[in-house]
Amino acid sequence: MSLLARLAPHLPYVRRYARALTGDQATGDHYVRVALEALAAGERTLEDSLTPRVALYHVFHAIWCTSGAQLEERGEDDTYSDDPTRRLMRIAPRSRQAFLLTALEGFTPSEAAQILDADFAELEHLISAAQTEIDAELATDVLIIEDEPVIAADIEALVTELGHTVVDIAATRTEAIDSINRKTPGLVLADIQLADGSSGIDAVKDILARHDVPVIFITAFPERLLTGERPEPTFLITKPFQPETVKAAIGQALFFHPRKASKQAA
Repeated sequence: MSLLARLAPHLPYVRRYARALTGDQATGDHYVRVALEALAAGERTLEDSLTPRVALYHVFHAIWCTSGAQLEERGEDDTYSDDPTRRLMRIAPRSRQAFLLTALEGFTPSEAAQILDADFAELEHLISAAQTEIDAELATDVLIIEDEPVIAADIEALVTELGHTVVDIAATRTEAIDSINRKTPGLVLADIQLADGSSGIDAVKDILARHDVPVIFITAFPERLLTGERPEPTFLITKPFQPETVKAAIGQALFFHPRKASKQAA
């Protein structure tokens, strides 16, 4: 199989990563092109011990590191076109890479460590540093929809630890709607099966019909969500959950959610 054929399925994704890393698609594409030219000329090779996708990102990383620091002198934040890009470019370059590789590109921490030529401990530190910056900047009001008091308290503690404010804990669909009538949250964490037999899915549909907010479902019944119908969740955590998984999902949901004006109630 030719080099191009091996790498073709992964090129759209490395272009996406390059755009997010550099803050600009044209600049990102330049680095991707240079990486491919280096591979074609034999100046760089794909590591046989790595999968083709990991190996391609590894080569891109090596190319970017030779001159990518120059990109950090591009100017003030207003040179970037959207809020996520501005936030990304404020994160230190190596932490930004670790965050994007795991949060945007879906690599495991072990794969990301291979790409960055880092050990696992350093990779975890880099992700944690990025997460801390994100959490500090994106502190918001959070609505928790959960009918189990102990679980609700655990989630509230995690949310508060990240610097967010829990504005309400709703145990039913009605309570959730009453809550958003009083105050619009910046993030919703929702269970599916609620205290009175009502549905967290329906509660979220009601909320999204009026407000554009990121939603994370935390549920023991993920199969009820993966139906191909709306709202199909971007962030889905299965109970029992790991605290670090919830923390990472909160950071990612807030970071990548496009900021739009809330919809008015009909």
